[in-house]
Amino acid sequence: MRIDPVRTAIYALPVILAITLVLARDVAAGRIKPRTDPFGAWLTQAGDAKVVVKPCGAAICGKIVWLKQPIDSATGKPQTDDKNPDPSLRTHRIVGLQLFLDMLPSTSNSWSGRVYNADDGKSYDSTVILLDAARLEVRGCAGSLCGSEIWTRAAR
Repeated sequence: MRIDPVRTAIYALPVILAITLVLARDVAAGRIKPRTDPFGAWLTQAGDAKVVVKPCGAAICGKIVWLKQPIDSATGKPQTDDKNPDPSLRTHRIVGLQLFLDMLPSTSNSWSGRVYNADDGKSYDSTVILLDAARLEVRGCAGSLCGSEIWTRAAR
C-alpha cells in the first residue's frame, strides 16, 4: 500500500491546527505558564559541566552537579578547586561547588550578584538572565571587561 504524503498532510492539518489553538487558548487563559524561573539543571556552553540552579532564600544558587571530566588526569583523583586563593579550600571537589554568590533578583528574568570561576579561582560581578525557557545567559565582569556564555536547559 502506497501512502500519499499530500493527502496525509491534508488530513493532518486540521488536527495540528486544533491542537495549536487549544494550546494557545490554554496559554492565554493562564492554564499553561511559560517557564519564567531559572530553576533546574543547565549545561554550560562548552558542555563540560552541569549546574543545578535552585532558590536560596531570596537569591538563586547554582551548584555544579556533573563534570564531563570528573577525574583530574594529573592526579587520577576527582577534580578539586585547586586554583582557589584560599589554600584551605583547594581540596574541595568541583562537583558540589557553589558558583552563584548572593545572586539576587534585579528584574523579572535576571539576577545580579557574583559568580565563582573555578578555572582561575576568582569571583566576578555577574548577571544571570533567563533568555527563554531553554537558555540562560551567565555574564561575568572584571571592571569594564565582561564575558558571557549561554547555558542550555538539561535533564537532571
